[in-house]
Amino acid sequence: MTRLPLFTAAALALAFPTVAQAGPITVDLTGLRAGGTLYVQVQTREQFMSPARVGGKAITAPSAGSLSVEIGDIPPGDYAVSVWHDANGNNQFDMGTPGQPADGWAMANGDRLRGQPTFDVVKLTIAAGPLRLPLAVSYGF
Repeated sequence: MTRLPLFTAAALALAFPTVAQAGPITVDLTGLRAGGTLYVQVQTREQFMSPARVGGKAITAPSAGSLSVEIGDIPPGDYAVSVWHDANGNNQFDMGTPGQPADGWAMANGDRLRGQPTFDVVKLTIAAGPLRLPLAVSYGF
């Protein structure tokens, strides 16, 4: 049996990469208020903060408390995962005073935000396989 030198085996592995598999994402939400419409979405850098998305769900009249939202299979890559709860059903993201969100919201890495969200602050690198993402929904005053 002939053995390949280690660097040759590594070079062959890089030349023939394995195919990345899509994996299901489940977002586990806590702190929800009842009513309105809840939007959970997964976006690429190009889609960030727009209506476009790779995956997502809209839930009408969620109950208060906790909710698990299954998004489905998302290919590996960098994504923003965000939640908007339009509790009053006016189809716009309401801001309170002084410039704080009045609607419910959550984002991956949202605790790192110090102003308007940017993709680089809230992005997640999603690898193959299932992902459960716990997010607490925050509401304004």
